[in-house]
Amino acid sequence: MMRKFLLGLSALFCLSTALSQGEEVGPLMGNPDLKGKQKAREKSNPGTFDSTFIYFTDTISLPFFDEFSRNNFQNYSQNYSAPSVTSDKKYHILDDVTGLPIPNTNFYTAQQTFRRTFDNTTLSYLDENFSATTFQVGDLSAYPAVYASTDLFPPYYIYDTLGLVGDLSDTIWIENPEYAQDSATQFFMTISDPTKFWLDAYAYHNYRFAVEPRSLGVVTFDGLDENGYPYAINTAITNYADVLTSKPIDMSGLNAGDSVYFSFLYQTEGFGDIPEDSDSLVLEFYAKDLDQWNRVWSASGAPVSDFKSANINVAAVDYFKKGFQFRFRNYGSLSGSLDHFHIDYVHLRALSGFQDTIFKDFAFSYPIGSLLTEYTSVPWDHFVANPAGHMTDSLNITVHNGSTLPENNLNGEVKVSYGGVTEGSFIMNAQTLSGGNINYGPRETYLSYHDLSGGYNYDITKAGNQQTFDLLATAGAQFPNLAQNDSTFGVQYFGNYYSYNDGTAEAAYGPTGAQARLALKFDAYVADSVIGVQFHFVPSVTDVSDKLFLLTVWEDNNGVPGTVLYEDNIFFPRSPIYGSERNHFETYYFQDTAKIAVATSFFVGWRQFDPQRLNVGLDRNNNHSDKTFYSLDGGVNWIQSQIPGSVMIRPIFSTNLDAELALEDAELMAIVAYPNPVTDALNIRVDPSTLESVYLYNAQGSLIYSGLDSVIDMSAQPSGVYFLKVQSIGNSAQTLKVIKF
Repeated sequence: MMRKFLLGLSALFCLSTALSQGEEVGPLMGNPDLKGKQKAREKSNPGTFDSTFIYFTDTISLPFFDEFSRNNFQNYSQNYSAPSVTSDKKYHILDDVTGLPIPNTNFYTAQQTFRRTFDNTTLSYLDENFSATTFQVGDLSAYPAVYASTDLFPPYYIYDTLGLVGDLSDTIWIENPEYAQDSATQFFMTISDPTKFWLDAYAYHNYRFAVEPRSLGVVTFDGLDENGYPYAINTAITNYADVLTSKPIDMSGLNAGDSVYFSFLYQTEGFGDIPEDSDSLVLEFYAKDLDQWNRVWSASGAPVSDFKSANINVAAVDYFKKGFQFRFRNYGSLSGSLDHFHIDYVHLRALSGFQDTIFKDFAFSYPIGSLLTEYTSVPWDHFVANPAGHMTDSLNITVHNGSTLPENNLNGEVKVSYGGVTEGSFIMNAQTLSGGNINYGPRETYLSYHDLSGGYNYDITKAGNQQTFDLLATAGAQFPNLAQNDSTFGVQYFGNYYSYNDGTAEAAYGPTGAQARLALKFDAYVADSVIGVQFHFVPSVTDVSDKLFLLTVWEDNNGVPGTVLYEDNIFFPRSPIYGSERNHFETYYFQDTAKIAVATSFFVGWRQFDPQRLNVGLDRNNNHSDKTFYSLDGGVNWIQSQIPGSVMIRPIFSTNLDAELALEDAELMAIVAYPNPVTDALNIRVDPSTLESVYLYNAQGSLIYSGLDSVIDMSAQPSGVYFLKVQSIGNSAQTLKVIKF
C-alpha cells in the first residue's frame, strides 16, 4: 500500500545519495498563568527593554486537541494603540529621596572628581573632593528594572590658580559621562483567543515534511529557529533546539481518578534528515506550584517509519492545577534543518484510556497539487498562447482511513474557483480513491491518481499578467470524524516563471567540485525570452553565502545542456542569498538587463567556482530528478541526477510583468554574446530581422569591428575589456561588456 511506496521512496533516496558521485543532498538547518512570552520589536533605545511587549496569556480548558490541519499558533500583535495595551515607563536614574526621575540635562560620573587649588607663590596645590550624591540607578536591560543605591559625582574638575591677576578658574568637563538619564517603556497585552493553543512558534508547522501523515499538517522539530535560520550555523553544537509550548490549561477540579490521558503521534526523519540515536524528542509537563518542568516521555532518533503513538496517563497531583502546561523539545544539531522529528494529533482529555490513543478520523494527508501536467506554475501568457493538453492526467491524492474497521468509500470532487466563484469541477471515483477496493481498509493510507485531462480547463479569456485559482478537493467515509479533514486545499498560480516544486524545501542540494555546473531542463509552452532566474538557497550546516557562481543558460542538445546562451561576466559573479524567512526565493536578473531568447527546450543553472555544495532547496514531495543534470568536467559530460526531488530553481520569462519590474522591452532586447570571457571567436545571437549593425569597441573607445557577422574573430586582440554594441532597426541599441583573455 501507500506506506510501502513512500518508505521505498525514502530508501531509494538514501541509496541514491550513497551512489551519486559529484552531487549531494543535505539537511536544511515564570508563572504561565500570569505571563506569556516576551517579544521585541525594533527598540528606540538599543540595549534596553524599551518598546518590547510582554503578553499575558489566557488559560484554556480541556479537551485539548490539535491535529495541525490548521495553524493554531498564537499570533502576537504589537499594536501600541490597541485598547488592551498598558505600559510601564522606567527611568534610569531616580532621586534617592523623592524617588522621582532626575532631569535629562543632569549628568554624573562614578569616578571621584575634585576641585584643585594651585598656589602660584608656593608652587603647591590642594585637592578638595566633591561630595557624592546618592541616586537610585536602574538596570534597563531587562524588565522589571532592578535599582541599586549608587554614589555619583559631578562630571567635571575645577582648577583654581592663586596669585594671578583675575584669580582664574578653569572647569574641565569629562567627555561622555557614563551616567545620564534614560528611560524604557515596557508594554503589556492580554491575549484572549481560545482557538489558539500554542504560545510559541519555534517548531515548524507545515504540510510537506512528514511521510504519510494521518491528516493535513504536522509540526516539525529541527535545528532551525522560527525564521528558518540555523540556531548555530558553522558549528557542530548539539543541544536543545525547537520548543512547542501549550497555553496554560485549567486542570483544577480533576484528579487521578478522572482517567486523564495525553496522547500524540510522532515520526522520525520523514522527508527530512535522519536523527541519530543520541538525538531525541522530549515531552515535559509543568508543575505550576513547584515552578518545575518534568520530563515524562522521550524518543530517540531513528530512520523513517510509520507514525508511532504515545499515550501517557496523567496521574500526579502536581499537574491538576489551573496553569498546567506541556511542551515538546528536540535535542539535536543546531547547525541546520537536521535531526527531524514530527508530531501530530496531540490530545489531552479526561475520562479516557489507553484505547483512545488515536482519534478516529478520515482525512487527506497532503494539500492538493498542481492541476498541470508537469509544472506547479507557468507564465500566464504562455498558457494562454498554448492551453491545450496541459491539464494533468495523474493528480496525486493521498487519504487515510483512521477507523479500526473497513469503511465505505464515497466519490470525491475537485473544485476550481476564481475570485470565490466556482468555475469547474472533476469527480474523483470512490473506488479509485480506495485503491480499487470496495471499502477503505482499517488504518490504511491510499495513494491514487486521477485523470483531469478532460473537461474543465483554466479560463484563458481572463485578462491580466498573472492569475490565481483556488483548488479544493473533498472526499469522505461513512463514519463520524472531523469534517475539516474531509477536504484539502491548493493554489494554482500563473505568473512569469516555470516551476516544478511546491515551494517548500525538505533538503539542500547541489553538485560538488570546483567549476561544477548544475542545469535544470525546462520545456516551455512557447518559445520566449528569459530575463533571470529565481533560486531558493537554504542555510545548511555551513554558511556558503560567500561562495561564488555564474548564472548560466544553455540550449538543449538532445536532452542535455548544449551551447551556452548566457553566462555572467566572470568579474561580476553571484553568491547565494538567504532570505529572512523559510522558503524564500531570491531573484537574480541577468546582467545589463539582458533578455535571453530561448527555444521551447532549454536549461538554466550555474557554474560554481568552489567545490562546496551551494545548497539550493530540494522539494522531495515532487520528483523531477530526470530534469536535473550536473557536470564535473567543464560541461563536456552531463550526468542526470540520481537524487529524487525537484530542485527549487525557476526561470523568469519576459512577459507583460516586465513593466512592473521596471524592465522595459527596449532595455531587454534579446542579445547574447558568448563565450564571455572569450579567447578566440565571439559568437553573437540576435534576431536578424531586427538587426541593423554590430559594433565592437576597445576600452579606449576605438572601433575594432562593424558589420553584420554573427561571429567576430578576437584571437588577434589583446587581453582586456571590450564593448559590443548591437544596433537594432528603429534606433534602439544595447551595449554588452566583453572580457578578452
